[in-house]
Amino acid sequence: MKILIACFSQTGNTEQIARAVQQELSGDHQVDLEKIEEVDAAGLASYELVFVDDSLSGRTLNGRRVLSYDEFRLRDAPSRAICIAISDSRTRQRLAERCENEGVPCFSVSAENVCILDDVQIGEGAFLAPFVTLTSNIRIGRHFHANLYSYVEHDCVIGDFVTFAPAVHCNGNVVIDDHAYLGSGCILRQGRPGEPLTVGRSAIVGMGAVVTESVPPGATVVGNPARPLK
Repeated sequence: MKILIACFSQTGNTEQIARAVQQELSGDHQVDLEKIEEVDAAGLASYELVFVDDSLSGRTLNGRRVLSYDEFRLRDAPSRAICIAISDSRTRQRLAERCENEGVPCFSVSAENVCILDDVQIGEGAFLAPFVTLTSNIRIGRHFHANLYSYVEHDCVIGDFVTFAPAVHCNGNVVIDDHAYLGSGCILRQGRPGEPLTVGRSAIVGMGAVVTESVPPGATVVGNPARPLK
């Protein structure tokens, strides 16, 4: 009987996630399995990787079966864990809360070439894509998503369910609140000790925006320099 390792996905990114986690199982990625009971230190032979997508149940993607959530939850296995690879932060939170309520632990996925330096703390359920860099003295909350080539510089604080699209440049002394979304290629100016640049709760920073001033909660900013979208 095998331990079930699953990845929540959604139509439109399922195959991309399948490739990423399949690479993980071949050694190109690292998975945090601390919360999974009865881990077999001899290798991954005791694990079965599946994907969870109610709309695609019954299909096979990249050689892995797709189950509905109920099929995953009720399948006979000594233990199970899941990674929530969905970009919408509210959906991610809803699914994380459902898993927590039903006793299904979440694990983190990190590409082998992710660079993490000194004193970096990351909550559960992170998804760190290839070429992500996290430097020093950083605090990151639960279910953080950082896409390709994004970086977080020193002395930053990032909340829960924050999403970085590819190539986000988050410079030092920045505070990002829960559920913020940062678009591809945006740049956040460095703050100052005691006077950080802030991105408020549920704010959206548009693709390619250059953020030179703090962004209020719920605001959407675009352009160079970034200004509220009208």
